[in-house]
Amino acid sequence: MPILGCEKQFYYRNKLEYSFSNRKWLTDGAPAGTYTEEDCKGFGYHLPGLYDRVLDIEKCYLQADPSNDIRLFIKDFTMKHKLSYHNVKAHVGTMRNVIIRCNGKGEFMVIIVINEENEIVRNELIPALSAKFPQIISLMLVINSKFNDTISDLPFECLKGEPYLVETMKSPRQGFEDLKFRVGPVSFFQTNVYQAERLYKAAFDLANVQGNELMYDLYTGTGTIALYFSRFVKQVVGIEYVEEAIVDAKINEQFNNITNTEFFAGDMAKVLTDEFIAEHGKPDFIVTDPPRAGMADKVIEQLKKIQAQKIVYVSCNPATQARDLQLLDDLYAVKAVQPVDMFPHTQHVENVVLLELR
Repeated sequence: MPILGCEKQFYYRNKLEYSFSNRKWLTDGAPAGTYTEEDCKGFGYHLPGLYDRVLDIEKCYLQADPSNDIRLFIKDFTMKHKLSYHNVKAHVGTMRNVIIRCNGKGEFMVIIVINEENEIVRNELIPALSAKFPQIISLMLVINSKFNDTISDLPFECLKGEPYLVETMKSPRQGFEDLKFRVGPVSFFQTNVYQAERLYKAAFDLANVQGNELMYDLYTGTGTIALYFSRFVKQVVGIEYVEEAIVDAKINEQFNNITNTEFFAGDMAKVLTDEFIAEHGKPDFIVTDPPRAGMADKVIEQLKKIQAQKIVYVSCNPATQARDLQLLDDLYAVKAVQPVDMFPHTQHVENVVLLELR
């Protein structure tokens, strides 16, 4: 079917991550020796393939205002106070990253990541940022002294508001309440919520639920798809390998007063066993939304053993999806293909495929 385009061409992302670097990408062509240390400080996006360089950003068209103003305020403050920017190779420099998240209500979460404790950041930057932008309802500080930028395993210090935003998503059928999701600092949530509704609605429509089905949601993440379907099926079983995501899924389950979902954490190939199926029941249909690498061979073999009547396969990488569909082809026929443009101005699409047992 034709690609579902995104009407919102700009300012569609609800999460951006910016990096500080003392080696910004220089674009004016001046000889290298003419730049001062301050000239070389950049705050923006990494260039492709260059982990130690960033392109300094003046205006970004990916996230709604006041996202740009928040970033520029932080940049101006850190430059004025001569706070050092991170040097990846030498592993020195105070300022490392800033993550800006927002929701459909125009509320913002800002996470400031520094390499070491800094009184200016804690006692001056953060209060100034809070006073300047009342839209920031969640403000957090993370100290990351590791050699990588992963922060999900580090403590988050919430210095203003609650450690989450609340995002809403329309129900797939009229007359039902919108779904609400608590989105924490490291929660996975579709970065384009406007198209996420269309993506999940496409999956829901292709599944053609009748109301009495047992559904399995593989790679459930924070339970978004499971909860989206839950009001219209008998029961949903969600499986996800990231334990923190399952914690979020259970919180969102309670947040929406949903009682017919069960969530389990663990490696998909090890959880989805014959014993698991015997205990929780053979699913009438399965929704699977794996990471870019697609599904492991053992998972595909288990799907062949289960032989659910339908599989709805949601993919962010149609190449690995095509590989998996070929492996399932002896038992499952492709009945519909619905691409969804989640990232305007890029070549990326998500793809929803309906498979039916031959």
